[in-house]
Amino acid sequence: MVYPLAPAGDVQPAVEAVDLVKVFAKGNVRALDGVSLRVEAGTVLGLLGPNGAGKTTAVRILSTILTPDGGRAAVLGHDVVREADVVRQLIGLAGQYATVDENLTGRENLRMVGRLSHLPKGQTLEQADALLEQFGLAEAANRPLKTYSGGMRRRIDLAAALVSRPPILFLDEPTTGLDPQSRQDLWLVIEELVRVGTTVLLTTQYLEEADRLAHRVAVVDHGRVIAEGTPAELKADLGATVIEITLADPPSASAAAALLGNRDGKAPTLDGATVELTVEDGPRVAAEVLRALDQHQLTVVGLALREPSLDDVFLSLTGHRAEAERTGSTDDPEADRRALAPARGGR
Repeated sequence: MVYPLAPAGDVQPAVEAVDLVKVFAKGNVRALDGVSLRVEAGTVLGLLGPNGAGKTTAVRILSTILTPDGGRAAVLGHDVVREADVVRQLIGLAGQYATVDENLTGRENLRMVGRLSHLPKGQTLEQADALLEQFGLAEAANRPLKTYSGGMRRRIDLAAALVSRPPILFLDEPTTGLDPQSRQDLWLVIEELVRVGTTVLLTTQYLEEADRLAHRVAVVDHGRVIAEGTPAELKADLGATVIEITLADPPSASAAAALLGNRDGKAPTLDGATVELTVEDGPRVAAEVLRALDQHQLTVVGLALREPSLDDVFLSLTGHRAEAERTGSTDDPEADRRALAPARGGR
């Protein structure tokens, strides 16, 4: 879907991009190939895709770290290239790689970010203490970050992105590598931020995360947006029911997929020894499938019917899982660490 930038006088989306293109000379990789996005104020847009799909590149352009080779983008109506200094005052940025200083305490890190953002001293001190309390880090505030767990470090990194109270927050895979409980804790924090009016662009390869947090989802693959809508809309487009049939081994599953063919216009998908079908009338089709497989002496060892998930949507759209290994990715963690700090939203 392509969005024209809103004309002057119209209600401006919080974040918008039109036909963004980025080509990295090293490896001649076209990281973005005409990406268009729109994030309405007070909502969460989930940018969903595997490593190397172009999600981080899009965030780095929107946060003024990179300059696009084509297309346009704006934050609250301010062009990310021509008005980069203004944009940096409006955004907070937290990436999948913590950019805080592990030799400083949690409180010292937040106060340092406040000083870099040119906030008044009193406001910096007040905001740092409030964020430490909000993120459940008050008791650890005077400990060096080197003593923090991974989940605590991710929370302090997110807190640092909020020191200047930005209305727009870019979260680049913020829960990567976290244990399930830490991920749940961070989700609660993000939900509270949105409840009080923060606009969030969230990149993720966790489909459960996008399903829970995002009002709308844009699916990105090979530098392009290949689908967009609410999680419910994307799942509804796939079909009413997913049938999972587990065979004895992968060769049997391949034979079963070939035998079953397309159902309701959708080809079956294979994952090891499991065949998945998306259909409109699950119970009836499941009975037909079992009869067909039995007639061809293909032994079924497991059968399940369930509602579609975003994982099914992604697999249907791209032919591979969202957590697929990166291929030809241009992401540079070290460069992100160096670049994130000045783009946190400081003035």
